[in-house]
Amino acid sequence: MSEVRPEIPAVPPASTSGHQPAPAPDGLPFKPVLTAKQAKRANQTIKGMVISVLLTVAVVIPVVLLNPGSKPETYHRNIDVPAVALEAKAAAGYLPVVPAMPEGWSANYARWTTGGSAQVAAWEAGYLTPGGHHIALTQTDKANPTWLADATGQAPVTGQRRIGGADWQLRDSGSGSKSLVLEESGYTIVLAGGADLDEFDALGTAVAGVLDGR
Repeated sequence: MSEVRPEIPAVPPASTSGHQPAPAPDGLPFKPVLTAKQAKRANQTIKGMVISVLLTVAVVIPVVLLNPGSKPETYHRNIDVPAVALEAKAAAGYLPVVPAMPEGWSANYARWTTGGSAQVAAWEAGYLTPGGHHIALTQTDKANPTWLADATGQAPVTGQRRIGGADWQLRDSGSGSKSLVLEESGYTIVLAGGADLDEFDALGTAVAGVLDGR
């Protein structure tokens, strides 16, 4: 006759901390409970992360606000182009062209550039049309094929336009940006941007009028 002995349940290993974990309900995973010291450490870590983020934001916001490129008025301000052109005359060796703009137009920059890596010094001015488009004017007396290709965005020659009594070369990339190029009196003038052709015609007429008056 065999003897049946009752099964003795397995005893979980003792915790190294000296505390026995509370048994988990059947079928549910064991959920660890943080000690007071662990909870305090976790809270300190979260607080440190929040403080770090706030400090980063405090540093970034002033930089963004002080960046001229982030301000809408940068694109709509009206620069005194004739005054800047007079200042640039000594460096340029000639008075840069300053077209008389029709009503509703404005200028958002005017400057003399020394050429940089292109080695071609030039007069640059930017104009905003009444339709909200932008046309960049560039003038130099030291143009070369490489510089001209860069100034027109490598766009191919697609035609010619008679504007203000002068023949302008039209270069169109087909992506919305186009350029008009005028060779006149030893100068090369490039008008470039995404404006409509009638807006290019208005600026081109004003530029040609200045050159005719010299």
